[in-house]
Amino acid sequence: MALSQKLQLKQSQSLVMTPQLMQAIKLLQLSSLDLVSYVEAELERNPLLERDEAQRPAEQEASGDVAGDDAGNDDWENRQIEPTRGEIEDRFETNLENEFPDDKTETGTSAQPLQTPGYSEWAGVGAGGAVGDDYNLESFVSAETSLAEHLARQLTLAITDPVQRIIGQHLIDLVDEAGYVRGDLPAIAEKLGAPVEEVEKVLSVLQTFDPPGVCARDLAECLALQLKERDRYDPAMQALIQHLDLLAKREFAELKRMCGIDDDDLKDMIAEIRRLNPKPGLAFGGGVVQPIVPDVFVRANPDGSWAVELNSDTLPRVLVNQSYYAQVSKNAMSDKEKTFLSECLQTATWLTRALDQRARTILKVATEIVRQQDAFLAYGVQHLRPLNLRMVADAIGMHESTVSRVTANKYMATPRGIFELKYFFSSAIPATGYGEAHSSEAVRHRIKQMIDAEMPDAILSDDTIVQRLREAGIEIARRTVAKYRESMRIPSSVQRRREKQHSDATA
Repeated sequence: MALSQKLQLKQSQSLVMTPQLMQAIKLLQLSSLDLVSYVEAELERNPLLERDEAQRPAEQEASGDVAGDDAGNDDWENRQIEPTRGEIEDRFETNLENEFPDDKTETGTSAQPLQTPGYSEWAGVGAGGAVGDDYNLESFVSAETSLAEHLARQLTLAITDPVQRIIGQHLIDLVDEAGYVRGDLPAIAEKLGAPVEEVEKVLSVLQTFDPPGVCARDLAECLALQLKERDRYDPAMQALIQHLDLLAKREFAELKRMCGIDDDDLKDMIAEIRRLNPKPGLAFGGGVVQPIVPDVFVRANPDGSWAVELNSDTLPRVLVNQSYYAQVSKNAMSDKEKTFLSECLQTATWLTRALDQRARTILKVATEIVRQQDAFLAYGVQHLRPLNLRMVADAIGMHESTVSRVTANKYMATPRGIFELKYFFSSAIPATGYGEAHSSEAVRHRIKQMIDAEMPDAILSDDTIVQRLREAGIEIARRTVAKYRESMRIPSSVQRRREKQHSDATA
């Protein structure tokens, strides 16, 4: 068969990810904070985009026109000139001639600007004392000292050798917010090119810093440092600290044998450990904690239904400046400038459409979730229904991936608290017989309630919990109960029995 070249037309369909589609998908899965950052970057990059200032009339009224306010303001505190004696006397209802007798002029007039003691020294100073500026009290508030800064200040006083200071500062940089040094000392020594003994020596100095227990490498060392500070680290306490795993398992008989103590001594030692701080670094705080801002509000209507609305404060609003585009387009431009302006217009138009579509999609998904979980909103977590992405996607006519992106990093404020949208999605636990399936979250909550209500002389085993759940119409396996219990950090029945027996003995 001879080979030859020829032209052939073929028609086919394919899914192409255009830049606009990729932008819409990206915006859909962003949280409210990330969305604001993204829009701010677009506002700086695109000259045809501008904020919709009509959404914040209160801020405009608060800021106002500075020049106009100063021109018509009779309050001398906001003017860029020095006040006269009469103005100050009228303002504070006092007589400055009696307060500052040495400042009187020979003629006794008060028309000249007053120079009170120390007043001219603040002229030209920045926030907090500049003439004509608002008095900023925040300038006199000291900034919060971080743990790293607190340790660095002690390092300069405790160590004078330059090499050891470098090692100490590197170790301080490895301290996490809880106060622990995270890192392997041999690897740190190799990185710094210093002997391991030198690094251990510097670390032992850092472990004497305030707060007690800081710069420890694990929990046992942290507790030991605090006990040494209190002069309570005797051999019995040392043996107890070295076997914290037995203490967590409530193996009190084994601990008494290993430490060589009786019941009273063991109770005193455990009480001493409970008074220690396992995370000493948290006293200095970490970074700024960002509060959760709900994207959707759910409120109860008088007729028993639920009202779902978006949080307008989390929705950035931008407009396309068509007048500016028309003005610039009239001028003669090169092909490069025309292409840039056309791309800016297209990007701005697509961004406004994508933001609007994002808001509509979030509202549609949230409304369907509320419809599916109305029993939870009305009666509590025990009535949480099994729900998955496909159920919501089929109900609103969208793809599962779209629903998954909408529910990521989005929060809903309900009368029962603020929940992430993904919280309402849980697997189904089958019911005995022909009953309705149960949500895994509801079953987990039921297990916790059963364990919290158990008596010290009737601790519920996993098998007993399975039996009671089946009597309530929930078909569940023992390993599933154990998995749910461990996810809630609830110890086993043996450990709970030992803990409650020890609590009764202590009481």
